Amino acid sequence: MRHLRHLPVLRHPQQSRCRLGSSSSFFFRLLLLHLLCRPSLLTMSLSRNKRISSSISVRTSTPSRRSSGFAPGQGGFSGVSLSSSCLYAGTNSHHPGLGASLTSLSVNKSLLAPLNLEIDPNLSMSRAFEKEQIKSLNNRFASFIDKVRFLEQQNKMLETKLELLQGQGVSRSNVEPMFEAHMANLRRQMDLVNNDKIKLDGELRNMQGLVEDFKHKYEDEINKRNNLENDFVILKKDVDSAYLVKADLEDKVGALTDEINFLRNIYEEELQELQASIKDTSVVVQMDNSRSLNMEQIVAEVKAQYEEIAARSRDEAEAWYKSKFDQMSVQARQFGDELRMAKAEVAEVGRLISRLQNEIEAVKAQRANLEHQLAEAEERGELAVKEAKARTRDLEDALQRAKQDMARQLREYQDLMNLKLALDIEIATYRKLLEGEEDRLGQQSILNIQAVSSYSPKSNGHSGGGGGGSSAPRLLVKMTETRDLSRYSTL
Repeated sequence: MRHLRHLPVLRHPQQSRCRLGSSSSFFFRLLLLHLLCRPSLLTMSLSRNKRISSSISVRTSTPSRRSSGFAPGQGGFSGVSLSSSCLYAGTNSHHPGLGASLTSLSVNKSLLAPLNLEIDPNLSMSRAFEKEQIKSLNNRFASFIDKVRFLEQQNKMLETKLELLQGQGVSRSNVEPMFEAHMANLRRQMDLVNNDKIKLDGELRNMQGLVEDFKHKYEDEINKRNNLENDFVILKKDVDSAYLVKADLEDKVGALTDEINFLRNIYEEELQELQASIKDTSVVVQMDNSRSLNMEQIVAEVKAQYEEIAARSRDEAEAWYKSKFDQMSVQARQFGDELRMAKAEVAEVGRLISRLQNEIEAVKAQRANLEHQLAEAEERGELAVKEAKARTRDLEDALQRAKQDMARQLREYQDLMNLKLALDIEIATYRKLLEGEEDRLGQQSILNIQAVSSYSPKSNGHSGGGGGGSSAPRLLVKMTETRDLSRYSTL
């Protein structure tokens, strides 16, 4: 590949057309470098009109800046330094940019005097720098082309994915009917469980009513038992009081018996003393008191009376105690029988209550188990529905992201295509402008610019520092220039 570089221009008072042709070639190279160095200028709209003003000044080169290609001592030639300035791009929506024309060129004639030229030692360095710069620009342009191709591939891949997703979206998923059938089954199970729950609630209410009835009966029996116990306590108090009365009477009978015995002993002793005194005394006293007292009879009568009273009191006390004891025994037996019957009924009611409580606990456990199974079934159904919805949302999000990514890549691809089209149009415009300018000035030079896009799998030895070892498509800018220099003569 032949790189663009500065070409030496002959200095002669009558060679202005040659200088203008060289200026056009240099101007084209400068514009191409400017476009490649600043990619932001490539995104201009196609409707913009470009206005280019360039001023070329010819100045005398110093001994340190010399033109190559001519031997020193040829005084008829001198180096020409060209400077382009002010590339303006103005917006004009009515006139396209292909109709732009160059402004007038100003030439400093005082600098046209022939000077002695020598070889510039810095020219090789500038050429090497320009070569490396052009290589780097070519590499950048190649990477740009590579990115365009990569985006085209991504666009095709996304289009294929979109077609696949659209094809998948047409067919209806079989997940929803499966979930609906499962939910219908769960609803039927829920209805059955609700019916069983209603039935068990009715049985529970009946059992609770029976429990309340037995509870009331148990409370009545407890009240009866308490009343009987109170009556038994009262009767026991009466028996105790009667027993105390009997004991008192027995004590009184004993005291009276002891008193009678004591009085009898006293009477006997007095009688014996009296008999002894009468025996020793032989005085006979006769008295007519017309009373005949029989002390023995009197004592016997008193004794008989007291014994009769004691016997009658003892018999009455024994009879009363016996009657009371028999009555209390009968009542105690009756109360004992009633108490045993009440205890038997209480035990039976307790057993019934225990059985009912066990049945209630079993029913509650069955109900809790059914409610737990129902809750688990509802939770599984909700989890399945949530998972299905989450999968649906994920698929919709993936489809949306794919659409957004495809739209973004389509926009990038469109921007790159617009950029490429703008670059091609600008290159063609500059080429037409330069060719028209050369034709207008009568320059007999043929400028052929050929842009060849090639892909090199391996970097060759002349790729420079910008290429490296990576494989990338490269843009080869080939410039062929033919100049008619037969009219020029050296001094």
